[in-house]
Amino acid sequence: MSTPNTNPLTYNGYVTQIATMAVVNTTTSSGVVVGVDAAFNTIIPQMLNYAELRIQRDLDLLPSQTTVSYTLTAGNNLLTIGVDDFVVIQSIRVGGVAGVPSQNPLTMLTPTTKEFIRNLYPDNTFQSIPIYFAPYGADATLGSGSLYYLLGPTPDVAYPAIVYGTQRMPSLYQYANTAQAGTNTTFISTYLPDLLIQASLIYIAEYQRNFTPVSNDPQMLGAYEGQYQALLQSAMAEEFKKKWQASAWSSSGTSPVATPTR
Repeated sequence: MSTPNTNPLTYNGYVTQIATMAVVNTTTSSGVVVGVDAAFNTIIPQMLNYAELRIQRDLDLLPSQTTVSYTLTAGNNLLTIGVDDFVVIQSIRVGGVAGVPSQNPLTMLTPTTKEFIRNLYPDNTFQSIPIYFAPYGADATLGSGSLYYLLGPTPDVAYPAIVYGTQRMPSLYQYANTAQAGTNTTFISTYLPDLLIQASLIYIAEYQRNFTPVSNDPQMLGAYEGQYQALLQSAMAEEFKKKWQASAWSSSGTSPVATPTR
């Protein structure tokens, strides 16, 4: 793996940067940088949550896309997916078993509604390779259970299924330990450290009580938010180009001087 042409942030580097901006003194305990203020240390996990989750929601980062393989159950029109497997499911493909003609064709399922599937396939009488899918619901455990996707028609055999989608990326906080705090980085802390710091400063401004017109510095929070939005726009344009979703569905941005326009 090549060395990134950025200044990556380790967990220790991140805490040091935020503490410096927030004017909080730090010390090192068992190889991990911590603030001398207990309240500052308490908010670090959720400060990282705020920054990292916001960046992932705003940018829909290409490295967040992944695939997971499942096996359908013959006679069962529900595909069960772990709630932690995906944030957003983009597509589902079934079939592809070598040597089994009925399972060999690869079928990309068409997303639709559960009402459509129920009307078209009201029961399990007709069974074949599925061609439709729709979000159906979740089990009773909700936050730590499974998500269900309705399939139509009901599978007649145990087809393999490959699900494509996005998942939450690892947090920098997982490296807040003696062995990794000073060395390990994440994609966001390596390639988007500017956004990570700026989003964190929005959170830290609330910790410093600067979130109302009568705060010590009522302009602080707005200034941090404005700078984050400026950085976000350039990062978003770059992310679109990575995924060939830029101008004219290409990997090129729109030039303000090019003529004629595309």
